[in-house]
Amino acid sequence: MVRTHLRGRRRGAFLAASLSLLLLPPLTGLRPAPPATAAAPVTSDAASGAGVTETPGAVSLTVRPTRTSPGYTVDVAKGEFTLTTRRAGTTVLESATADTGGLRFRSRGTWQHATALTGWSFERGVLTLTADTTLDGATVEARLTPAADRYQLDWDVKGGSPEQLGLAFDLASAGHWYGHGETETPAGGPYGDQPWPLDSGEVGHENFGPASYDMIDPFWYTSRSTGLRVDTGHVMNVAINEGGEDGTGRFTVESADTYRATVFVESTPLEVYRDYIGIVGKPAKSDAGYEQYAKPLWNSWAQFYTKVDQARLLDYATDLKKNGLDGHTIQLDDKWESNYGNLTFDPVAYPDPKGMSEAIHDMGFDFGLWVTLWINLDSENHDYAADHGYLLKDAEDPTKPCEVTWWNGTAGIVDLADPDARAWYEGRLRTLMSTYHIDGLKFDTRFFDEKCAPHDGYQATDYQRLGSELADRFDLQGAGIRVHWGETAHRAGFVTRQIDKGTGWNSLRASVTQNLAISTIGYPFIESDMIGGSNGEAPPAKDVLVRWAQSASLMPLMYGSTSPVDTIDATTGRKVVYDQETIDLYREAIQRHKRLAPYIWDQVQHTLRTGDPIMRPLFFDFPGDRKSYTVTDEWMLGPAVLAAPQLGAGATRTVHLPPGAWYDVNRGTVIRGPRTLGGCPAPLGVTPAFIRLGAKGAAQAIKALRRPGTPAATG
Repeated sequence: MVRTHLRGRRRGAFLAASLSLLLLPPLTGLRPAPPATAAAPVTSDAASGAGVTETPGAVSLTVRPTRTSPGYTVDVAKGEFTLTTRRAGTTVLESATADTGGLRFRSRGTWQHATALTGWSFERGVLTLTADTTLDGATVEARLTPAADRYQLDWDVKGGSPEQLGLAFDLASAGHWYGHGETETPAGGPYGDQPWPLDSGEVGHENFGPASYDMIDPFWYTSRSTGLRVDTGHVMNVAINEGGEDGTGRFTVESADTYRATVFVESTPLEVYRDYIGIVGKPAKSDAGYEQYAKPLWNSWAQFYTKVDQARLLDYATDLKKNGLDGHTIQLDDKWESNYGNLTFDPVAYPDPKGMSEAIHDMGFDFGLWVTLWINLDSENHDYAADHGYLLKDAEDPTKPCEVTWWNGTAGIVDLADPDARAWYEGRLRTLMSTYHIDGLKFDTRFFDEKCAPHDGYQATDYQRLGSELADRFDLQGAGIRVHWGETAHRAGFVTRQIDKGTGWNSLRASVTQNLAISTIGYPFIESDMIGGSNGEAPPAKDVLVRWAQSASLMPLMYGSTSPVDTIDATTGRKVVYDQETIDLYREAIQRHKRLAPYIWDQVQHTLRTGDPIMRPLFFDFPGDRKSYTVTDEWMLGPAVLAAPQLGAGATRTVHLPPGAWYDVNRGTVIRGPRTLGGCPAPLGVTPAFIRLGAKGAAQAIKALRRPGTPAATG
């Protein structure tokens, strides 16, 4: 290994010495890595405003600042082939060095990486670099294409039979890291853990790809206002802070294809986010209407799981109605079918589904159903769909239907790329809805699985688009849909519901940081998992349920299941009854959210114009406030509302306020920030929130959130 590295450096030195005796280096074409002695402009590109300079230790690509972008320099070290991005002379992103290597690849089961720079050229605005590697016979060619606020980094391995290509970065070089979406972590993510920032924990996401059930995008951004987007349709292996302390971020694509990435360099994290949205697109509409933002959706899943029937669902809806627990929809989740994929009601559990629907409508609710494209092998529809070629084929044996295992058995998946299959499936849904007066659907599971082969002429990523197009034909009732990783998913404007959470404090806290992560990769219409959590655990304690409802009341949408009247303990089958205070405080949270709905709806319209997230970290609005970058239990809801609900046990909490004048809606006082408030009162009946005076919508938010009897805002 070492000998390969040194051989490359000696060869570069020999070439430089020989050429310097014969002729001056040309302005274009391959240049030997060891350069002339002084740093001086070698060549430039007028279109990008970029120039290249050489020093004995590096080749540097510099983009001048403009009125709207800060400019940057990328230094390519010759000895170890590291890429160091600097803004105004300060390092803001650096590739990994030493054993890991910044440009790394796997060959014959062993990791290798680029070592010494052996040559470079700058032609037509592209800086092309060649480097030796730790593997004999393999070299790296990288191409940097600069623009005002970013550069494209594409690279390949020549020789060596690579299997996977990856980038690795020193996490600390960029400050803190964010983005990614729902994280798989050794500490229980994404169900009960979501590190914020990412580098504060450990992320080990081996199947990070377009068919994942996790809400993810290959986009990361940092507190030093850089960003990374990997442009791939392949599965990735993402490892951040492996072992909890290695300080490296590894972004590996499970393919030997050209590695394509964009590195953003901006002045604030919000501008990096906006750059990314400029590529993938902003929502063209909101899938949810005003009422779905104003009132909660009630779904049966965490209340009953699969032990639900007609009588229980009607009793559930009746209790909600009787106790003034408003909502726009009662949605019947999993286990209503006679068998998975039949799309017919179980006649024993649901003797009169049409009468059930009418009774729910008479209470003032819409009625919705859970559905999936996954058809179990023992369903009568499976044989029909297989015989007609409507199912995805097996990736290893395309002569037979693909079979996938899920939480309800083994199934085939309707192939949405087949027009006949799509028409058949959609026709079945339409018939079901018209027969039983069903107003909308909750689509669950995935639209593709890597065990299956895409339809001829399609790729795995196309199924995110196809699933989006199917779901967009139906009212999703604020349950939204879990599609990601592509322009269609961003532009469709679906509500995004989180993956299932547990029912404890850790899951409540994870629901907040996970919303921040999902929102800031371009999915702004977000809600937490069902209030109180689910995941087959015992029902939430009273305090957890109330605090979760209070937290959700200050998010874009509310998504309920566990009734504050009574529920069923999935672990014992016993009924759990909450007290009157639980009902009253949950109702108060619903009413607070409803009063705030006009303000939230204004934020929805703003997002449709700009793509900016509604629920966002404090540092998006206050990039100069360093403490904001590590706050995990507060957020901005639009420009005026700072939400700081209690997310744990106790009657007080610490609140950080960024710069500005803040109106405390519970105490009626005005506080000047930046300031950290210790011992802020937060008994069970109080939801801490602060209004930024002078911000757009501040008066509207104060009217909605001001506690009765508190002094009006002044100052």
